[in-house]
Amino acid sequence: MKIDRRRALALLGFGAASPAFAQTAYDGPVSFQHGVASGDPLQDRLILWTRITPAQAGAGDIAYRWRLDPVGKGRKLAKLARSGEGVTGPGRDYTVKVDVTGLKPGRDYVFWFEANGVTSPSGKTRTLPEGKTPDVVLAVASCALYPNGYFNAYGAIAALPRVDAILHVGDYIYEYGGPGSYGMDSKVAYFRPHDPPHECESLDDYRRRHAQYKSDPMLQAAHARAPWIVVWDDHETANDSYKDGAENHTPIDEGLWSERKARAIKAYYEWMPIREPADGGFAINRTFHFGDLASLFMLETRLTARDKQLVYDRDLAGMDGKPDAKGFKAKLYDPDRRMMGEAQEQWLGQELANSVKTGRTWQVLGNEVVMARVNVASFKKELDPAAYAKAMAGVSEAGKRRMERLELVASLGLPYGLDMWDGYPVDRERVYSAIKAAGARTIVVTGDSHAFWANELYDAAGTRVAAEFGTTGITSPGGGDALPTVPLGEVYAKANKEVVYNNQAAKGFVLLT
Repeated sequence: MKIDRRRALALLGFGAASPAFAQTAYDGPVSFQHGVASGDPLQDRLILWTRITPAQAGAGDIAYRWRLDPVGKGRKLAKLARSGEGVTGPGRDYTVKVDVTGLKPGRDYVFWFEANGVTSPSGKTRTLPEGKTPDVVLAVASCALYPNGYFNAYGAIAALPRVDAILHVGDYIYEYGGPGSYGMDSKVAYFRPHDPPHECESLDDYRRRHAQYKSDPMLQAAHARAPWIVVWDDHETANDSYKDGAENHTPIDEGLWSERKARAIKAYYEWMPIREPADGGFAINRTFHFGDLASLFMLETRLTARDKQLVYDRDLAGMDGKPDAKGFKAKLYDPDRRMMGEAQEQWLGQELANSVKTGRTWQVLGNEVVMARVNVASFKKELDPAAYAKAMAGVSEAGKRRMERLELVASLGLPYGLDMWDGYPVDRERVYSAIKAAGARTIVVTGDSHAFWANELYDAAGTRVAAEFGTTGITSPGGGDALPTVPLGEVYAKANKEVVYNNQAAKGFVLLT
């Protein structure tokens, strides 16, 4: 049914007393070019999302309707349907976010939107179960670099026969852009160049980048398949971001980091199906209970408290220019270095304890970066001479220089990734202490590394604390892409006690039951 402008205004409670809206309302052609999504499900509520695209540039506010129907037939089910109206506009880039309440636990729903006589695609979603819950199926995704490949892995998630929720643990978009930037040397980059064609800095830049990603039909299908539970990593703002800056941010050219960070997160809140903090800040730690079976804790370890990363080029050299491993380790093990703030650590400890006390079997940490202790491996040591020669035969000169640098770091017994939890080992011990104090049976699910991992996590005393499953990228290049003839995963698993399995070439996602 087409809703004319006057009726839309009346439905939404606007009339002659709202002349500002009446003068700017847009009732022309619209479309739903970015699909629909749902997210942050609880037992009685969840977020519905879409974006309405007006055909006319500079359009005013747009009135819309939404509807959520339970799957199934019958009068009792019909009473569970929910619907409502609202208004969106340029102030939030025409995105729509509705927090629907009063729902039943463990219930499948379908939903859609309508604006100016146009109906959106429909989506499927589900509230979290309550009470006895025999199993839960989660898909875990990370790292989707648009120019580096097609989003087939999202399509595979959408085609799953069952998935109760989709966890995205960061790098949903990438801020890079322009010729020669990250991923632009791929075989499909010509067909999938980033929009805008430069690095994202302004609010409009980040909005356009989110819009581009959500124009992908396979990503739209995954969003329409099940509710998403998300957390950002670094590329939603800038590479290797931390509380006060980022590797990919130069204040002299790009202004204050606090302002760029705020612009990036405003766009993220507009375009993602996430329940926003009341203060509009960066603390998005959230808990989700899947009946009596599992609790999921989403950790924010980028923008609220993280200290600046150590860097080998800067922090390893001594006064004489030679590597100073002792001095480096003193910096690394500084007890004041943090990934999470004290308030977040207290929150996690309390939530873990509560989950265990209420009888839930599993405690799952939704975590951005690899938590396992992973030292750089010596390929010369781990491979026999013939295997090493075979591996190096296919390595470029640039790759050989990279391998030599890794050998140096390996000889000093230093970590593989300083942007990972290995760069904040004392803070990691605080997390492990919280897990042990609660008596939690903990699974960590992780993104960021563009590699698959199955890890056993031990504290500094050698006590096994948790298991970790790291997901590779949807498309982002891994070490296996740069060094295809080198058995990276095999060597890292062999050289590190905590690494059971590692694959640095495959693309895809983790399916966790």
